[in-house]
Amino acid sequence: MDEAVLIHSAQNGDLDAFNTLVLHYQSLVFNTAVRVLGDDDLAADASQEAFISAFRSLATFRGGSFKAWLMRTVTNACYDELRRQKRKPTTPLEPETAEGDEVDSPKWLADPNLTPAQKLEADELEHAIQHCLDALPLEFRTAVVLADIQGLDYSEVAIASKVPLGTVKSRVARARLRLRECLRGFEELLPSAFRLESEEI
Repeated sequence: MDEAVLIHSAQNGDLDAFNTLVLHYQSLVFNTAVRVLGDDDLAADASQEAFISAFRSLATFRGGSFKAWLMRTVTNACYDELRRQKRKPTTPLEPETAEGDEVDSPKWLADPNLTPAQKLEADELEHAIQHCLDALPLEFRTAVVLADIQGLDYSEVAIASKVPLGTVKSRVARARLRLRECLRGFEELLPSAFRLESEEI
């Protein structure tokens, strides 16, 4: 995929080129929204809004990291969604089954190759991580999701968050510290590579 060519074509109104970009980034955008919002349905709405906004404002993209520019768009969409939710009656963030039971992890995380025991452990770990992410202040959560989960470098996170580089580094460091503290209660669920003695979450 020649991203620069696709972006140029999309800026000139080529919907096929834009749709190719959407297909390439849709998982990244959705997964980011899920981690920030903690809910599949809200994340789907925010992702759709992010791509609509990206298409409308694509002419303003002047080069650099398109991924960081797109992450700014989805971050804004998540913030808008959270503001909308504050104006609505409170509803549980965890999705429910037809029987009314809470679902511990979203369907897109399911791995058909896992044994039932592994699936249960994966569900518990996913629930623990999302629980600890949800407990973070929004700006900390966004920074650590972009840096540690989506793999953006600090400069890209700064672009996506519209804050100075030093602020990003501070937010990520403080978010990691809070996550470490929160996850201590779930340490038995963490793979050995992610034990809390290491520097990174």
